[in-house]
Amino acid sequence: MSTTPAPVRPLDAAHVDELTAAAAELLTRHGSATSPGLLAALPTAGARLGAGLRHALRPVDTDDGLFVLRGLRVDDDRLGPTPGHWSTVGGAGAVWDVVLLLVSTLMGTPIAWDGQQDGRFVHDILPSPGHENEQTGASSSVLLTPHTEDAFHPGRAHLLLLCCLRNHDRVATTAASVRRTALAEADLDRLKRPVAPILPDDAYSGAQRFAGRPAPVPTLFDSPEGLTLRFDPAYTPLDTADRPWRAAYGRLAEELARVSVAVRLEPGDVLVVDNDIVVHGRVPFRARYDGTDRWLKRASVRVEGRPTRPLAEHDEHGYGQAAVTAWAV
Repeated sequence: MSTTPAPVRPLDAAHVDELTAAAAELLTRHGSATSPGLLAALPTAGARLGAGLRHALRPVDTDDGLFVLRGLRVDDDRLGPTPGHWSTVGGAGAVWDVVLLLVSTLMGTPIAWDGQQDGRFVHDILPSPGHENEQTGASSSVLLTPHTEDAFHPGRAHLLLLCCLRNHDRVATTAASVRRTALAEADLDRLKRPVAPILPDDAYSGAQRFAGRPAPVPTLFDSPEGLTLRFDPAYTPLDTADRPWRAAYGRLAEELARVSVAVRLEPGDVLVVDNDIVVHGRVPFRARYDGTDRWLKRASVRVEGRPTRPLAEHDEHGYGQAAVTAWAV
């Protein structure tokens, strides 16, 4: 894993004040970060932000495929204890939900999933008892394998945002750009063929019961912006593929590990990941369940009309899962 730090995009104090004031005003007016009225008001609120702040909050624009937005401040005492499960969070940290929604709105359109965290547009990522060994954000004891977020679905986010509220143990998020890898042409050609499917992960119990036949999908594909990927080895039945393809897939995994960076988010940091270029994961850690564990907020963003997906994805069933856009609520 590389020791090269992730690119940092700093926010100055005036921009921080502008963004947090806009979030607090929206929350006060609508009373809840999940309010349909607040969601509908996001485009107008985002457009009112100054040009300097809107430029600072532009999407990822380098082959690194990620950056850390730094400068926001979290008051650890006012935040309250880290909950033990996303369903018990309630309104804790709600202003950070709105901050993340505003940032998401300037980069694209926030999306949610009917089958995950009750359809919320901002998810709480924290360790939960009984989930320590899963390949989901609620795990802790195992390596969260580097993956494309919601790789099983054709409507997956183009951008993933992770806002750190608490990380006393400096638990690292891992990230690797496919555009930093070096693969032989034969491997690239193999991995651009639709050979193996990607199955829904454990966060989507309804999708795992879907009766439709899993369809093979390509792992790599070319786009006008460059090489992109769709990768989730923990939920890819590799034994359905031939040996040369599995070998190429293994070499891709090795290359992603070689170029991976460890991002130790600080409270207030927002990690912005291009989900078409970068796979992300997390190192193992020991959860204490004492209110001081790592706590992130996560938002998913779709960039309409972005030409980074194969046209064949339009024909996929998505295992019955439907993505909802914030403006449609």
